[in-house]
Amino acid sequence: MGNDAEARIAHLQMVQAVVTRMAANSFMVKGWSVTLVAALFALAAVDANRFFVYVAYLPAVMFWALDAYFLRQERLLRQLYDHVREAGDRTIDFSMNTRPFNVGTTWSVAWSRTLCLFHGTITATIIVVMLVLLRP
Repeated sequence: MGNDAEARIAHLQMVQAVVTRMAANSFMVKGWSVTLVAALFALAAVDANRFFVYVAYLPAVMFWALDAYFLRQERLLRQLYDHVREAGDRTIDFSMNTRPFNVGTTWSVAWSRTLCLFHGTITATIIVVMLVLLRP
């Protein structure tokens, strides 16, 4: 293998390592979201205090936004990976710059099917719990 091929493989491995880290961060965010919302529900049930259910919206929305950020970064890095993979004989500069690529805004990524299913379910659960607690 020539130096160009070795450099390309090293660059691809570097990009893949960051993509893997973003995916791991996204997984952790989902876990924390479920854990925190469940803990707030438990506090609301123990003290019969509706305030904790209302507070559950904050971590749910914040983790949804954070997960959208990680997913957007992951998509940008996948485009960078494809760019490096298809670079041909151009010199590899080991750049991690994702500015030339476009995957939409963090807001549009937040409304992707996968994030809406997961975080939307958590938000819907909060609404259901609120409705149950608000019954006379």
